[in-house]
Amino acid sequence: MREYAFALLLRQNKPWLHLGYSQLTNSKRLDGIDLLRALAIFLVLMNHINIRLLGAGIPYTDCLHPQVVHLLVWNSQLGVQMFFAVSGFLITSISLRRWGSLTQVSLRDFYRLRFARIAPLLLLVLAVLSALHLANVHHYVVTAKTGGLGRALLAALTFHVNVLEAHRGYLPGNWDILWSLSVEETFYLCFPVVCRLFGRSKLLLVILFSFVALGPFGRTAFAQGNEIWEEYSYLGGMEGIALGCLTALVVSHLHFLRLHFRILGAVGSATIILSLVFSWQAYRGWLGRTGLNMTTLGLGTCMFIAATAQSQWRSPKILWPLLSIGQYSYEVYLTHMFVVFACFDLFLNLGKRMPLVPVLFLVAILASGGLGALVASSYSEPLNRFLRGRPPASGKKLAPAIDAELAVTSEP
Repeated sequence: MREYAFALLLRQNKPWLHLGYSQLTNSKRLDGIDLLRALAIFLVLMNHINIRLLGAGIPYTDCLHPQVVHLLVWNSQLGVQMFFAVSGFLITSISLRRWGSLTQVSLRDFYRLRFARIAPLLLLVLAVLSALHLANVHHYVVTAKTGGLGRALLAALTFHVNVLEAHRGYLPGNWDILWSLSVEETFYLCFPVVCRLFGRSKLLLVILFSFVALGPFGRTAFAQGNEIWEEYSYLGGMEGIALGCLTALVVSHLHFLRLHFRILGAVGSATIILSLVFSWQAYRGWLGRTGLNMTTLGLGTCMFIAATAQSQWRSPKILWPLLSIGQYSYEVYLTHMFVVFACFDLFLNLGKRMPLVPVLFLVAILASGGLGALVASSYSEPLNRFLRGRPPASGKKLAPAIDAELAVTSEP
């Protein structure tokens, strides 16, 4: 497949195009991607632990500066936006790598491969959640107000958990996190069709830029005051995915000089840091009122992705635990609430002692990472490989290293 892509690009007599493409795809893994996913899952985990503590009336933040509190425990939505941008970049890069051109994407193979990656763990989690609901286990019962178990299952399997929650209120924690999967998989149901139809025309860019332009409105005007829909809307999330797709197209077509991707990486890193540190000010200010706070973070994330992908940046070895969590972010994301609830119940049984709060955060984060890695290595990855073992419908051999190299995930 690599030779096919090389020939395709040279046939267009654009050697500069090939340079950017080879820079993108020759790496074993993209450390910048794994680092972003680790940061995103960390923000999600911190927020979900924080919500449990506040719900139990634990005033653990009283001795902390508000800026530190907002940075550490109230940025989960920003973390999800980073996930979306990473996902869009990966799915587009992988499609280019696998089929050589977006117009050559095989619909049957795309959906089969996507099913193999997403469905095994999703179906297992839904089965466990259903059993816990039927056993009336605390934290896992879907109330009649939100439609009950059957309605929640239907929403999860047809990718409209976000719509259900916007109309009926929040589902239990393990169900609630599936809202982001609803946004992502709805986008990917249409992605290969759009690529086949418009992959060679500027209309594809128009479509992607349209999602970017509509994203802020999805978080503001179109939400019509519905606080859940402001965060969980399709347009609000698809903006990040579209930004990632556009970034992959730019990286595959352009070769940046060393100075350029250093500047790009520095600006992207600074944008991410400032977006997270001053997230509360941005939310309460003009950026938040216009919905552009998420757009700003998405742009910074994509600049960082472009710089680290094309430079093949390698992280310091000291960051390997973070990279490992990022590598298994899909598994960590779908299973972390089991750990959060278990650790929180243990914390309550130990008397809700304030000195144990840092221990709760640390143990929950480490245990969530460990469970995600265990689930990935023993269940989801073996099933993924098994389901992908069938010959593709096109009769052509798919690029065998692509999933090991870029490991597309679907997260939040």
